[in-house]
Formats: sequence, C-alpha cells, structure tokens
Amino acid sequence: MKKVLSSFAVIFLMSSNVFGQNIPVDSSVRIGTLSNGMKYYIKKNTLPEKKVDFRLAINAGSILEDENQRGLAHFMEHMNFNGTKNFPDNKLVDFLQSIGVKFGQHLNAYTSFDETVYMLPVPLDKAGNLDAGLKVMEDWAFNATLSDEQINKERGVVLEELRLGLGADKRMADKYLPKLLYKSQYAERLPIGKKEVLENFKPDVIRKFHQEWYRPDLMAIVVVGDINVDEVEKKIKDNFSKYKNPSKPRERKVFDLPNHKETLVAIETDPDATNSMVQFIMKDAEAYQPDVTVEQYNQSVIESLSTTMLNNRLRELINSNNPPFTFGSVYHGGTYARTKEAFQGFAMVKEGNQLNALKVLLEEVERAKRFGFTQSELDRAKSQMLSNLERSYNNRDKTESDRLVDEYVRNFLEQEPMPGIAWEYEDTKSFLPTVTLAQTNDIIKKMVKDDSRVVVITGPKKDNVTMPTEAMVMNTFEAVKMADLKPYEEKATIKNLIKPFKSEGKIAKTETDAKLGTTTWTLSNGAKVTFKKTDFKDDEILFSARSLGGNSLISDADFIKTQFAFGALSEAGVGGFSKADLTNYLAGKQVSVNPMIGPYFEGISGRTTQKDLGTAMELTYAYFTGLNYNPAAFNAYKEKQSAMLDNLLSNPQAYFSNEHAKFMNQKNPRFIGLFPMEKDWANTDYKKAYDIYKEKFANAGNFQFYFVGNIDEAKLKEQVLQYIGGLPTSGKSTTFKDTGYRQLTGDYSKVYKKGKDPKSLVTISYSGETPYSEKEALALAALGEVATIKVIEKLREDESGIYGGGARGSMSKIPYSNYNFSISFPCGPENAEKLTKSAVTELQKLIDKGPEQKDLDKYKEGEYNDNKTELKDNMFWLSSLAKNQLDGSDKYDILNYQEKVKALTVKDLQDVAKKYLSKGKITATLMPEDGWENNKKTDAKSAVTSASVVK
Repeated sequence: MKKVLSSFAVIFLMSSNVFGQNIPVDSSVRIGTLSNGMKYYIKKNTLPEKKVDFRLAINAGSILEDENQRGLAHFMEHMNFNGTKNFPDNKLVDFLQSIGVKFGQHLNAYTSFDETVYMLPVPLDKAGNLDAGLKVMEDWAFNATLSDEQINKERGVVLEELRLGLGADKRMADKYLPKLLYKSQYAERLPIGKKEVLENFKPDVIRKFHQEWYRPDLMAIVVVGDINVDEVEKKIKDNFSKYKNPSKPRERKVFDLPNHKETLVAIETDPDATNSMVQFIMKDAEAYQPDVTVEQYNQSVIESLSTTMLNNRLRELINSNNPPFTFGSVYHGGTYARTKEAFQGFAMVKEGNQLNALKVLLEEVERAKRFGFTQSELDRAKSQMLSNLERSYNNRDKTESDRLVDEYVRNFLEQEPMPGIAWEYEDTKSFLPTVTLAQTNDIIKKMVKDDSRVVVITGPKKDNVTMPTEAMVMNTFEAVKMADLKPYEEKATIKNLIKPFKSEGKIAKTETDAKLGTTTWTLSNGAKVTFKKTDFKDDEILFSARSLGGNSLISDADFIKTQFAFGALSEAGVGGFSKADLTNYLAGKQVSVNPMIGPYFEGISGRTTQKDLGTAMELTYAYFTGLNYNPAAFNAYKEKQSAMLDNLLSNPQAYFSNEHAKFMNQKNPRFIGLFPMEKDWANTDYKKAYDIYKEKFANAGNFQFYFVGNIDEAKLKEQVLQYIGGLPTSGKSTTFKDTGYRQLTGDYSKVYKKGKDPKSLVTISYSGETPYSEKEALALAALGEVATIKVIEKLREDESGIYGGGARGSMSKIPYSNYNFSISFPCGPENAEKLTKSAVTELQKLIDKGPEQKDLDKYKEGEYNDNKTELKDNMFWLSSLAKNQLDGSDKYDILNYQEKVKALTVKDLQDVAKKYLSKGKITATLMPEDGWENNKKTDAKSAVTSASVVK
C-alpha cells in the first residue's frame, strides 16, 4: 500500500541497503503471459495431495456495466454454470459432482464491482481430471453458450438471490450508500443489479457484456496443486493461446471514489434492524498505488504496527468492566474502489449509544495522535506481528493450495506483492528492530483527516430510542479535538500467570494404539492424556479436554438460571488477572485456550505451537484452578450480548427459528428460546454458574485430554506432568444423563408471519426416537446429500424457484438414540406452497424408487474427496479421537469410513427413506406479514403466529 513517508522513515530508508530495491516475486511460482495477453500463475504444492485448485480471475465486474446491463456481470457468472461448449445446459455441475466436486461447497464463483472470479478444486485421483479442470476453465473464460432458453430459466434463480438480500440492511444501505460512495460510479453499479433489468433484459444485452469483457487480456488463470508445472504450462499455452481479443477492444476504465471537502453524515434506522452500528471513513488524499519497492513494503509494516497498537487499546476497552461497545476496531485499507484507501473505524453498540461509540473511537485516535504510543505497546505489537509471520513461516511447506491461489489472484487484480512467506518473514524480522516510536506515531497523524470524511450510523427505529443528528455528529468531531485527554496509561504486565509449584504428577499407565498412531497416558491423579504426533503441519498443536456430564446433570431450575451465564465465565479472567491483562500477556504468543460447559460435557479447547505449548498448558491449568469471580465482568458481558441480541427477533429469519424451536420444544421446560431476552438475563444467576464450573473443573480425574499435531513427546510429557498431573481430583466420575425431554413429533403444518419483504423460508423435518444403527446412520446422511442434489435440480434448475437449499440426514446416540432428516429452502411467498409440494414429491420418489445410482455415486465421490483431505487434518483427528469418549463409537471408524461409504447401495438409502420419511413430517413456513403483496406498512409488533395442525 502506498504511504506518506515520515521524515524519520525517509532518513532511515535512504541510509539503508534496501533503498530503491523492488519487492521480489516468489520464484516458486511460474508466471507468464500468453501472446493474447492472458496471464497465468502455476505452482506445485502438495497440500492437499492429489488435488489441484484452479482460479479464473477476470478483471471485469459490475462497475463496467452499461445502464441496461445492471446486474448482468453477476448474471453472466450464473450463466457459466448453465451451458458451455463442452458442458451444455446443466451438464457442468453434473459432471463435476461425478468426480467428487460438491456444488457450492467446493465449486463456486463471485462477482464484485471490479472483478469476477471462478473457483474450482479438482481431485487428481483419476486420469483425465486435470485436463477436465482445464477444459472447464477454458469454457468459463470463452465458451459460454448463452442460449435464450437457459438465460430465461436463470432469471428466476438470480431474482431469488436478489430476494435473499432484501430486508432492513438493504433498505438502510439504499439510503446511506449514496454518501458512502459519494459521486462515484460504484453507487450506481451494485453487483446484484436492478430487478427491472434482471426481469426484462434481452439476451443479446448479456451476450454483448460477455463479448466485450470476457477477453484474454483481462484474464488470468491460476493453477496450484499436486501437478507437474511444465506439463500444465504447456497445456495452458496450447489451449488458451488460440483465443483472440476483439479487434477494437472497449477501454477497461478505472473508476475512482472522489474526495470531498465536507463531512458526509448518514443516519438511518429501520424497524426491523437488528444491530446498532457506527462507522467512520477518512479517505486518503492520493489515489492508491500498490507497494513496489522494499521501502514501501516496510512502510506498510510501520502502518500495521500503528493500527495494531490502536486496536489493542480498543480491545482493552471492550474487555473492561464498562465496555463502550460490543466490538470496535480501526484500520487503514481498501474501500469499495481499488483506487482509494482510507482510515476507517467501526463499532457495534447497544441501541442509542452510537454517538458515544463514535466519540470513544475518535478519542482513542486523538489520544494516539497527540501523545503517541508507549515503548511497551510497540514491543507487544512487534511481537504479535512477528509471531503471526513465524507461524506461517514455520508451516510454509504445509500451506494449503486454496490459500495460495487467492494471493495470486490478488496479485493479478490489484498488483498486491507476492514475495512469498520466506521473504516476508526474513524482511520483517530484520526490519522490525529498527522501527521507532517516532515512526509509528507519525503514521496516525498522516491518516487522520478533516476532509473527505463519511460517517454512517444505523440502528433500529424505536419510539424510545433517540438517534443523533448530523449536527451532533459534527459537534463530536470538534469536541474530541478540544477534549482534555490524558496519555495512555500502561498497565502492569503479568510476570507469572500462576504461582510456581512442584507437581506430584506421574504416569501410572501407558497404552499405545498402533492402528491410530496414538499414545495414552493415565496419570496419577486419574486424568487421561491421549496424543497423536502428525506431520500435517510443521508447527501446529491442537488440544481439547472433556469430562462427561455437562449441563445435563444440572436440575431444570438451575439450568434455566445458568445457561446464559456459562459463556460469561471466562470473561472474568484467571488468577486475579483480567481478560485484558491476559490479552496483553499472550501478545506475541500463539496460544488460544477456551473453557466451556456444554450439554453433555465440560471441557477445554485450544491451539498452540511447539514454542508456546508451555504457555498454553499454564493457561489451561489456570482455567481449572484459578477462574476469577467477577460480577462486574458478567454485567459487561451481558451488556455486550444484549447489544447483539436484543433486537435479533426483529429479523424475520431469526424470529422464525426461535418461534419454531419453541414449538418443537414445547414439552421441554428447560427450553426458553434460542436467544436470551431481558427477562432471561434478569433471571440469570452468575454465582450459581460460577459454582457449577468450579465443581466440575475440580475433578481432573474425570477428564480426558487429547493432543494432535507436530508434538515433541518429551516436551509434551514434561508439560503434562507439571500442569495436568498437578491438577486436583476428587476421585468420583460422572457421565451425562438423558433429561427425558423430547422434541415434538407427528404431522404438523406451521405458518409464522414476520417481516414486510416478500421473503419466505420453508423447513420440512422428520424426527423421532429409534435404535441406533451405524449402517442406517451413514445411509441417512447419504440420503440427505442425494436429496440435496434432487432439490437443487428440481427447485432451482427446473422450476427456477430457489437460489439455494438442501437436505440433511443424521442419526445420533446422544443423549438418546434418535434420527433427524430435514429439507429447507428460501423462496418467494407466492411459491412457498408449490415448492413445498415439489420437495415432498422428490422425497416420495426416493421412498418409492430409491435414488438413482448416478446420484449415489456423486455422493460417494464427494465423500472420498473430502475424506482424503480430512485424514491429513489435525482438527479432524482431534474431533474423531474425542468422539469415542462421548458416544462410545468404534474408535477405528476414522480409518474405515471410505470402505463403509463404498458399501452403501441404492437399497440402503431407499430402506431408510421408507423407514424414516413415512412417519409424519413437520412443515414450518415463514411468510411475510399480511399486506406484503401491496408493500403495505405494517407495524412489526403486529407479527403473529398462525398454525393449522394435521394429526
């Protein structure tokens, strides 16, 4: 990013040996340009093995649309999935599913203002898949058929995607975007487009867009994976060089976000808004230019240090006992326009507090501008930056292909440097010690401006909430300038998180499992530790701990009083240190440790590196033995949660989920809703939740710990004996229990009314108790995937009635043996009944005839593809090892999964369809409030729930 250099920086850079040097380009990436101007990036990368990630980046998006093409850049993206030269009609998705590529999950694309990017990961386990992937990229680039029939069929799908964006946020954005995008083309070219254009454009209009902008000189193909670089380069040259640019190519204009002297203020409210937010933007005076030289890169490092220190101060405020907002941050970076960067701040607050949040953000910026930062703050920020880079550097040979391709796409589209992590780490490591406070302090002064400012304030429209005025916002800027601020006060840092102690822990028993590659130690205090050494990452250790019981052992009355308090417990900190103290203590360390109490177990989850394992174990010990009791921290947590959740039920989808969950759990006295309301907080007993936590974590002998990653066994043993072996134990064991409460079953049809926009949501579910069967559980999951394929084919491709949707099937042993199968999809209210019938008809076909073999084969290929990747993933192994403790499943399932999937037959899926989809269904439909057809104004409070019951 281009920065204004301070005098200190200029002096340093002129005297350094990097002056004038350009940032190098990662030599491991083969970069070239074809004779027609098309660019390519190719890199061999073996994580994951036998896979390749493709990207097609097109330097054209909605900003280039003519007035009669509003929305057609995005529409064109859709059309590339609906007929190309080598994959006519809908054959593309069908083919890719047949080789294990899942639509939406793997296969996808996006369109923004300035670009369109297509994403395709392809397994290389079969001959010809590499060529097939290149053929898809070639078709996407140049060979869309764009038939009248397919264009007209796809209108409904794109309009359904537009429908999904309707609501309070869209209504407010329509009002504030003209100020945020002041006098720019961006204000007139939102990628989703205009409804009237999407409904009525002639097919030749989109063909014109395709002809003008889908051309070689605006494209790049990126190929990263387990490939032969020379072979792929030759194939790209042979297949892509033949395409020509138009004889008179249309100019690819670059659009700006203009500066302006005045401060523009937008204050927008909506009765259905769920959040209260404030945002400020201070646009740079000069147009953005990408970093080219090493000194520019290093200047961006200084800028990053400055914003990191500011955000660390904001985080302290958020973690305090009197937080000014739920979340807040500042940064310097991109805007909607590539040509413009800005200094920006954002905060989410409790309703009515937006002006105060703006004041706090601006005060912290002003404090840094006047007084600068402290040396300890700078040291922490340097440590944070270097630690993050070090983790990436240590794992540089185990970086996933999908992370690399995106970097190369940005290089093509935005000229972002791509020197590679080795250069970034070495350059930053050598440069950071030279950075001074004077340099970081100077940055803030350069970024803060009095002109080209925009402030956006949004929130719910309520009679009892007074929103600020534009004059009040402007007065806030002036008041902050004149405010009597004090320099930032550095707090004492933690020297020892816990008091040194001598552990008496010993290993009483060692067991190994050669098939799983695990070792289990039983410690003298009864705790068990299972670990698996892997080489999936060169520097990553994941861990968790579980003790069975969870809140299932709590009485109904106590559960109702404590369920919403458990999430607040860690907010109090440990060992007498606050959460803010801990954050500072962990700066520069790769340590994440989180305690929890769930429905069926209590435990710890965490992530660290070899170097920081000791700190992670120290913090784990502290959460077991030294959790603070701090009612003020609980109240602060409650305030932040209320800011996020108090108005959530104004959102029709959230209202629908909550009301239907109440309906399904009407016989369960422990269920009071998905989100805590004011009355629920009033009934919450923080002290009781704290006491329950202390009791559960006082018995280490009931816990089993799991570690997966690149583990040094000797170091792990040392840490385990000290911190886990040193934990107290009570000698008694617990397990979870079945409370006996069940969700509703039978035949019901429910309609919920909420919202004014023409949006509906349909959920069809089947559930109940049944003896657990491993084979049926797998078949039911497969049936959900197959049903998803049919729902997409029928409701989206054939009827053009939905944008997305799907089915899911599962069976569980915990806390009792049960099954669940559901289909859900959003749609237009006028189509809800018809599409519901279509979905049920598709399910009936699965019951009567079973799935088609080709669809079952698609499921199998997708599972093989995913499982091969998962078996090289530390988190997948961690979850699988812990699963056996909870449900008693076969611990070798992780090794046998592919064989079990392979054994599934069409009859297996039909059998579970007959057995479980013929026992009664519950259909829930979200409809807008009465009068939506005429777009009538309806008071949100009049939303009602209606139901017709069939039993």
